[in-house]
Amino acid sequence: MSNSPDAEVQDLMTRYFEGLYHSDSDVLRTVFHPDLAYVNATEGTYEHMGLEAYMARIDARRPPASRGDAREEVIERITFKGARIGIIEARMTMMGRNYQDLLTIIHSDQGWRVLTKVFSFVERRD
Repeated sequence: MSNSPDAEVQDLMTRYFEGLYHSDSDVLRTVFHPDLAYVNATEGTYEHMGLEAYMARIDARRPPASRGDAREEVIERITFKGARIGIIEARMTMMGRNYQDLLTIIHSDQGWRVLTKVFSFVERRD
């Protein structure tokens, strides 16, 4: 793998999308920083949790892959602010919802990790 930040972050996002679609907390633990702040900013359903609570939720849900859910993922933008921080704008479709994600990333001793995941979703209409 290339040592470029772009290649490393692309790999991070591949693991992010795969981990969510397969509800694989082992993979997602390679994506998220231990100090993760998870924020659901969907109107009427605001919630905030840390890594362990979020991984427990992932472990408890039926994987979208096992249901054959439609899947679409797009990285809309990656912006680096220096050598150690950045933000990713992404969207994905699964579990009958369209998600919009804002992910802040930080370069740590373990490489790039998602430090904050702020998102909202709307139910699909199809």
